Amino acid sequence: MTPLKNQRTIEAMLVIAILLDITYWTLWFAQRDWIASEHSHAYYEFENAFPLADFWLGVACLLALVTLRTGRPSALLWLLCSGSAGLYLFGMDFLYDVENSIFAKGGGGAFEAVIVALTLIFSVSLLRWSWGHRGELLSRQAS
Repeated sequence: MTPLKNQRTIEAMLVIAILLDITYWTLWFAQRDWIASEHSHAYYEFENAFPLADFWLGVACLLALVTLRTGRPSALLWLLCSGSAGLYLFGMDFLYDVENSIFAKGGGGAFEAVIVALTLIFSVSLLRWSWGHRGELLSRQAS
């Protein structure tokens, strides 16, 4: 099956998102100090509320990748789920970071700003591409 325009880029973005998600949470639970933007009880509680939502994002990205690679029409569903889950996580993270001046807290704040920016770019790109190719995605036959 011939890939759609920029499909390989979207697939690469999905793989990177999955790997970053796994890496982030592995580090969070194994070496929290390496990636924590702040070291307060409130910040830890906030971050500890995210694993389930990030797990959902990872599952949606994996299913988007598999269905996109195999040409299944359900790829549209999983791409939209992935993009919208990412936007939701972006909104939660961004608002907390702004309200608590996280971005202004040195290297940890810069790291957090990169995560937030990448989440926004990933999510909007995925949603835009998916919606722009919805007709083609829905008319595909699984290989």
